[in-house]
Amino acid sequence: MIVDNTILISNVTIVNFDQAEFIGDLFIKNGKIERIGKKLLAESDRQIDGTLKEWIVFPGFIDMHMHGLAGFDTMDATEEALRGMAHSLVKEGTTSFLATTMTQAVDRIEAALLNVCRFENNAAEAELLGVHLEGPFISKKWAGAQPVEHIKEPSIDQFNYWQQLSGNLIKQITVAPEVTNGFGFIKELTRHDVLVSIGHSDATATEVERAVELGAKQCTHLFNQMSPFHHRELGVVGRALLEDRVKTEIIADFVHSHPDAVKMAYRLKKASRIILVTDAMRAKGLPYGNYDLGGQTVHVTEKGAHLSTGALAGSVLSMDQAVRNMQRVTGCSWQELVSMSSANAAKQLKLSNKGYIAEGADADLVILDEALIVQKTICRGKIVFENER
Repeated sequence: MIVDNTILISNVTIVNFDQAEFIGDLFIKNGKIERIGKKLLAESDRQIDGTLKEWIVFPGFIDMHMHGLAGFDTMDATEEALRGMAHSLVKEGTTSFLATTMTQAVDRIEAALLNVCRFENNAAEAELLGVHLEGPFISKKWAGAQPVEHIKEPSIDQFNYWQQLSGNLIKQITVAPEVTNGFGFIKELTRHDVLVSIGHSDATATEVERAVELGAKQCTHLFNQMSPFHHRELGVVGRALLEDRVKTEIIADFVHSHPDAVKMAYRLKKASRIILVTDAMRAKGLPYGNYDLGGQTVHVTEKGAHLSTGALAGSVLSMDQAVRNMQRVTGCSWQELVSMSSANAAKQLKLSNKGYIAEGADADLVILDEALIVQKTICRGKIVFENER
């Protein structure tokens, strides 16, 4: 890692979700974007010149749904695991993330939450924004790789205790609204300003609509582990696709969903309502083989990550590959990619200082070439990854 208090980035294409890209310069100081313009003159500790390289600058990617990578998992409940995850994520352009838990015994969930509470980021890592609690308040019918024996009925008292353990860092929770106590639970979570995402759910379209009225604003890994579309009962899939108040996670690895399903979601939801996530597990970045996920053996091959039952068990997708896959299958613009890879997540999490390249914003940036290959990653004003190839 190269530690720089000031960085001048020159002659790069700067991309935001809501404006035309332009070639310009960025001056970064003390973790913030201090100035944006053309032909900026400023003394700096480090200069990055994109002349002749045709480099593009996006806001750093934000992964709202990732369990682990590089041999580590949120449920390991160790500082080493969170440190390893945060350190490895920058290689794929991810500058912020939610550590995602899974349905497990109560003591294991609590250990993971307490571990997040105690964790302190350093300057060389992607920023841990908080926790995405995936389960245990979900449908047994659509458990997927979530162990059925640990699924629980929603309890606001249980949640409040967990939120206290986490240091108020549970930012998102995946819930099946149709289960016992589900609707009242969603109402209380919304009152506590927690992002509610419908997932692992057998809800009808009417039940999804009711959940949205109560405050649900997202759908977890669209198409996967939820009631499917039928022409007489839209299910979670159909209602989520039509509901403008809901943003949908997409795992664009073409294992979880066919490319044409991803294309359909893009056409119906538009880029403004899609959030690219990885749902990655600890095998990401490692060779094919057998790995653990919540005490279950996951077989990782060229066909993805599966339990012995054949159920999908997370992914080995990286965020930069998700961005490239989305662009390839939809032909979307760079601005739309920024929406789906960072800006929409920042809006959902109410992060006014991330997901946008602007003066005063956090200097969380990913520098890409025209093939959307990560060249450099900058976290809070520090260069934390450089592609040597």
